[in-house]
Amino acid sequence: MTTTQTSEPLDTPTGAAAGRPGSRWAWAAAAVTFVTIIGAAAFASLPGLLIEPLHTEFHWSRGTIGFAVSVNLALYGLTAPFAAALMDRFGIRKVVAVALSVIALGSLLTVWMTAAWQLVLFWGVLVGLGSGSMALAFAATVTNRWFVARRGLVTGILTAAGASGQLVFLPLLSWIVEKHDWRPAAVTVALSALAVVPFVWLLLRDHPADVGVRPYGAEAFVPKPAPVTGAARRAVTVLLKAARTGPFWLLAGTFAICGASTNGLVKTHFVPAAHDHGMPVTAAASLLAVIGVFDVAGTIASGWFTDRFEARRLLAVYYALRGVSLIFLPMLLAPSVHPPMLFFIVFYGLDWVATVPPTIALCREHYGEDSAIVFGWVLASHQVGAAVVAFLGGVARDVFGSYDVVWYASGGLCAAAALMALVIRRGAGARVAAA
Repeated sequence: MTTTQTSEPLDTPTGAAAGRPGSRWAWAAAAVTFVTIIGAAAFASLPGLLIEPLHTEFHWSRGTIGFAVSVNLALYGLTAPFAAALMDRFGIRKVVAVALSVIALGSLLTVWMTAAWQLVLFWGVLVGLGSGSMALAFAATVTNRWFVARRGLVTGILTAAGASGQLVFLPLLSWIVEKHDWRPAAVTVALSALAVVPFVWLLLRDHPADVGVRPYGAEAFVPKPAPVTGAARRAVTVLLKAARTGPFWLLAGTFAICGASTNGLVKTHFVPAAHDHGMPVTAAASLLAVIGVFDVAGTIASGWFTDRFEARRLLAVYYALRGVSLIFLPMLLAPSVHPPMLFFIVFYGLDWVATVPPTIALCREHYGEDSAIVFGWVLASHQVGAAVVAFLGGVARDVFGSYDVVWYASGGLCAAAALMALVIRRGAGARVAAA
């Protein structure tokens, strides 16, 4: 399909087709994306459930298992800034189908592993690369291509898909691990990833122009652009430019602590920590799933607050409250679920990704049209922070015999993040809006 344009683009439909709205196709694309993200969410639910079974069966240290998880998280984050470039170059369907297949392959191969390096290769490298190639860029690319109106709503819905997937898979996988061992759980992850590949390949289209419709809310037909070959170079160029500014490092630092205190700490180590205190794995996993429910409400509320209050002050409040909650958590862990623990779960769920809207707003204030790419790199720092704590948390458990020092240290890091947020200066975008 050519992208050459004259007075009438060659790939623009004529007559009724040119005026045909794309609402049905756009919402179908959003629905397929939603189902795909839910199906792929299983890979994010399993690591915290594997620590104890792998330690028991293979006698690997928790630090070794945590290192595999940290490789997964790091590659997830470092691959993400380039994922959109891959989709622009090769198309959404091809990239997502291959990514899901790689996730399934990595998860399936763990069933036959006998050495720790194989866990690092299969779960860390393969699943990390596969998840990083689709999860963060997939929803954004579909939203940008298929929607002009309702982008915020669609972004929120697709973001919620990850939390919904966590809610679906965590209790199921924990039950499988407890009743049937960890291998059937790994197979379940592989099958869930493969199950959505046909949906992507058969039902999703790369661009509205492929089916001759306008993006939802657009007044004119949008020709399909030619494959982009320089997007990856631009991502690196924007990184080098942003790295020369102070706000970038403050945003990257605070978001690294955000990742450390969520994906790296709670998502990876909460279940084994609760199990150390006598709580059944299924109960602990169910509590973690509840976090996913309140995660959605917290994100929507944070977006509303970000439109009305200064973003850096919101970040300071979020990190300070998160730090206080983590310091109290060791006193709440017990063999059974009780009201104070439920309060922690609800509160932590509301705060889980509440940091995202104000962080995006600060990127927009300081970096304008490059803000999306800058946020991609800030998000990479989030995953690197998560990777470091996923590893060090396991090491600390091996050395000290409990996770208490990890919770206290993470609370201190969140306090540091609150102070870092307060010293971020106001950007030109904020001053223009205020004027």
